[in-house]
Amino acid sequence: MSNGPQHERRNDSGRQRNRGGSGSRHFSTAAPSQRRRIADPARLAAYEVLRAVVDQDAYANLVLPGRLREHGLSGRDAGFATELAYGALRGRGLYDAILARCVDRPLDKLDPAILDALRLGAHQLLAMRVPHHAALDETVGLARAVIGAGPSGLVNAVLRKVTRQDAAAWIAELLVDIDDPVARLALEHSHPEWVVRAMRQSLVAHGRTAEDITALLEADNLAPVVNLVALPGIGSLDEALEHGATPGSLAPDSAYYAGGDLSRMSSIHRGTTRVQDAGSQLLARALAAATIEGRDTDWLDLCAGPGGKAALLAALAAERGAEVTANEPAEHRAELVRKALRPVDHDAWNVVVGDGRRYVDIPADQRFDRIIVDAPCSGLGALRRRPESRWRKSPTDIAGLTTLQGELLDAALKALRPGGVLAYATCSPHPAETLAVLDDALRRTPRARLLDTAATVNTVALDGGIEGTAHASGGTTVQLWPHVHSTDAMFLALITLDDDDEIPAPTKG
Repeated sequence: MSNGPQHERRNDSGRQRNRGGSGSRHFSTAAPSQRRRIADPARLAAYEVLRAVVDQDAYANLVLPGRLREHGLSGRDAGFATELAYGALRGRGLYDAILARCVDRPLDKLDPAILDALRLGAHQLLAMRVPHHAALDETVGLARAVIGAGPSGLVNAVLRKVTRQDAAAWIAELLVDIDDPVARLALEHSHPEWVVRAMRQSLVAHGRTAEDITALLEADNLAPVVNLVALPGIGSLDEALEHGATPGSLAPDSAYYAGGDLSRMSSIHRGTTRVQDAGSQLLARALAAATIEGRDTDWLDLCAGPGGKAALLAALAAERGAEVTANEPAEHRAELVRKALRPVDHDAWNVVVGDGRRYVDIPADQRFDRIIVDAPCSGLGALRRRPESRWRKSPTDIAGLTTLQGELLDAALKALRPGGVLAYATCSPHPAETLAVLDDALRRTPRARLLDTAATVNTVALDGGIEGTAHASGGTTVQLWPHVHSTDAMFLALITLDDDDEIPAPTKG
């Protein structure tokens, strides 16, 4: 048998030449017997998060901590796994468009497990400071370990094509065929087109300009810094500051933490210091700070799960001798609320389970002095922290949510005593979930009146510079933004009832 052709396929060291792809040839970084057959723990953890999101409809922020513990990851390794998982989820739209140019079949014909491995590899190659050879070897090793030797060859061949050019060059190539400005923004910033349109509409509705959309989309794609809060009268930021946290610039008793491993702090374990977005902190504090006359002992969190705002409200209530009723419709989430509230004096709170809409029938002598309705919503304001959400939602989700939001707000107004104050909040800036729900509720309940929400927020905001949006009925609303305030895009409206007459049940229409 001739040795000529075989010799031509080997280099001087006897290593087999890479025969995948076309154009210039590449050499494998290791001999076949030495190539990785095990998965790097950090990459494996990130891969398992992506698989859970796709296969189980899981939330990345709930799955990731368990995967980090299971694989013994902390410090820089945990940070790498977190950025890899979240970055691949955030960038899915762009990465899939690039991968579609590198695969010889439609992406929906690929095994979803292979596609997730390719997304992880693409993020390392295009958006992380990982050397190309390491990104290739480790991703192929991951695929070989968890999917199989055959699929790992496909992963290797596709990712080598991805390395042809950097992210900017890929985007420029993909944009050549796209004229629609919304579609161009959607591709470049890896958001669904309908989300780009909705966010641009939201900016205008809340008093900003459509030109803010690029900055907002960019902010959505930044890894958020962890926000901490020390529960008033209970917690302290001293330990967090000793571990490298810096004082927050927006909310009292808050801090920013970029150290990654919160498990080192005993105050976190005790629950006296908590992870909570600064925007959510401001909403709770604004409700507690709003001026009311007369009794101030009975507070209600109508949609309390998973318990972050309830814990902060209960700590504030405890300082005044008030009590928070934390209502949650789902028992498993009610248990999360109980856990969040345990550090607070038990005389300052109680947890009840049931549909919040039942409060529409509450007797007049059982009404509350302060109520917060942090309504279930699309979550478009939290795309930084929940990167998979942008790919799960659709415009049709909004209609069903707004019906529920309106019913909850109606029930809360029925449960509010005259002269009390109600906070309607959503983690979405979409005008259908914010201003439209508010307008309809004010129309259905004529005695309800919108307060100067911005003025109250600025009594608790550290910089005092939160702008409000004037409302046609008088009063203002507040809309926070990731690109302006470095918070989730939280909406807040403070409402009161003007007299002590019996409030009629909300009418349809």
